[in-house]
Amino acid sequence: MRRIILISLSVTLGLLGVSSAGIAQTIKVGAVVPLTGRYAALGAQVRAGYEIAVQQLNAAGGVTVGGKKMQLELILLDDESDPTKTVARLETLATQGVVAYLGGAGSDLHAAAASIGDKNKIPYLGVAFAFHGIHKQGLRYLFSPFPKSPDLTKETFVFLDALIPAPERPRKVSLILERTDWGKEMGSLWEILAKQNNYQVVASGEYAPGAKDFSDLILKAKAAGAEALFTLPSPPDGMTMVKQMKELDFSPKASVFIRASDPPVWSQNLGKDGDYVLLSPGWHYAARYPKVAELNEAHQKLFKRPADPLVGPSYACIQILADAIPRAGALDRDKIRDAIAATNMTTVVGPVRFRSDGTGEVTVFFQQWLKGKQELIWPKEFATAQFGYPAPTFNQR
Repeated sequence: MRRIILISLSVTLGLLGVSSAGIAQTIKVGAVVPLTGRYAALGAQVRAGYEIAVQQLNAAGGVTVGGKKMQLELILLDDESDPTKTVARLETLATQGVVAYLGGAGSDLHAAAASIGDKNKIPYLGVAFAFHGIHKQGLRYLFSPFPKSPDLTKETFVFLDALIPAPERPRKVSLILERTDWGKEMGSLWEILAKQNNYQVVASGEYAPGAKDFSDLILKAKAAGAEALFTLPSPPDGMTMVKQMKELDFSPKASVFIRASDPPVWSQNLGKDGDYVLLSPGWHYAARYPKVAELNEAHQKLFKRPADPLVGPSYACIQILADAIPRAGALDRDKIRDAIAATNMTTVVGPVRFRSDGTGEVTVFFQQWLKGKQELIWPKEFATAQFGYPAPTFNQR
């Protein structure tokens, strides 16, 4: 019986990342990411950012805790793009002694996950979600170095006004909105800011996620003379929408497809029809910030291309955690939480600080698909190409 108890204790300590002497051997960090399902293309980018950051950090010696260097151990689980499984996987990680959670991709998955950090008193760092409503729940352990709906909608008009002379701006705007809390949030903010910035919303409509027919919404926008389209579909919905826009001969001068056009599959699937679409995925590999070159080099070796947009914000989460733990001085979740809240550093996505609600004060990037590549057009000082405006009609591309 005594031998069985000792074996059981040894296994338990191993799960918690500590030795039989009770001393932590690694710093366990748990990530729940959609590697399969509807968000798999986005989740693959998030995973790459986490894994490259951990590998580089450990190769450089790890993280200092109380004067001792320790290695980060990343435990990554697939939630299959299912919010119920997101929660279950996070609960599993809590039992394995993780000192922090890392999130996946998609606002609905983060909405399900965020409260688990507070429930288990484990700091939660998440990117690849813009839904601001999650941060209005008074969650103390939630942090996101990623642009939120108020940042995205405001910057939409900032960059359009900065890059297009006043007489040529697309003043008539159409909104095609996913029937979700995030869709309502973005739509409301775009409507308010359009009016404030002398734009007019001439058509607006909703659809259920996974819809196969967008023709009524497209024809409504076309009939209203819309010169710009703002929308935020999932990648599959967005690609279906563009194909139907081509069929119905609706070619806005500017099209903003938040989220849908983030992954490489956008251009692989749509070809020239996917060009001229604008996106704001949180980062671009041409940003001239420290460590970006090293990140791009590692990503190039693994995937034969520079880092994808969500790789940067995910990598930044590891940077923030690695900066916070030494300041916390111990592997104490509450102390790490407080250290993250006090973050004031420059990451691969630029300067990062956190507001009291856990949202990050971060740079907002806008890219555009041009000739099958995501070119950075905003901020202007980092631009890799000139803004393609007005977009030509589909049959002229």
